[in-house]
Amino acid sequence: MTSTSPASDHILLVDDDRDIRDLVSAYLQKNGLRVTTAPTGRHMRQLLETAGPFDLVILDLMLPGEDGLTLCRDLRAGKFKTTPIIMLTARGDETDRVLGLEMGADDYMPKPFAARELLARIKSVLRRTRMLPPNMRSSEEARFLAFGDWRLDTVERVLLDHDGVMVSLSGAEYRLLRVLVDHPQKVLSRDQILSITQGREAELFERSIDLMISRLRKCLNDDAREPRYIKTVRSEGYVFASQVEAQDV
Repeated sequence: MTSTSPASDHILLVDDDRDIRDLVSAYLQKNGLRVTTAPTGRHMRQLLETAGPFDLVILDLMLPGEDGLTLCRDLRAGKFKTTPIIMLTARGDETDRVLGLEMGADDYMPKPFAARELLARIKSVLRRTRMLPPNMRSSEEARFLAFGDWRLDTVERVLLDHDGVMVSLSGAEYRLLRVLVDHPQKVLSRDQILSITQGREAELFERSIDLMISRLRKCLNDDAREPRYIKTVRSEGYVFASQVEAQDV
């Protein structure tokens, strides 16, 4: 089911519960969003290719066949890597939330939830994805930010290694790296990082930032035991230890 307003943000809702699909879809459409729904991962894959582009995917964790974590991981590994993802689950414990973050989800909501809160989360994630806060912008607004063996392309939002090979970043990974390279040699607490990258409405819970840092270290080939770029400051937070140079070309 899809609404018809072409100017609205287009949401793909993947949930095997028909009642949830119908209720959430109706509420989101009533509030100005386009919504396409899918009951399984197979349908999701078909719609991504035929009915998109989508501005955001709402993905249920417990699906028949491929589960939401597998689908989230595959989205992050393919051409939809930067598409924001909100995960839904009837199991609201921290383990599931941690797994969702590890797979690359941008936000997480346990069932049951209020449609009004889901709408607020959608708007928040879309806003974070599209807009860098002022304290994340470098003064020169340079195209590239170079550090060590890497260059961060601030237009394409990708990493380039010393051979020019591109490493794609999810939206969350890009925002986190941008915060760090814009504040080199400055210790940032977990609270500060969450505030800058996700806004004050972010739901803080233990290990969330640590998981984001771990994912980013993997992108940078940064050994957590002897990190070159992102160093842990015990009881304080993290510091980006490399010098950063702004480049236009």
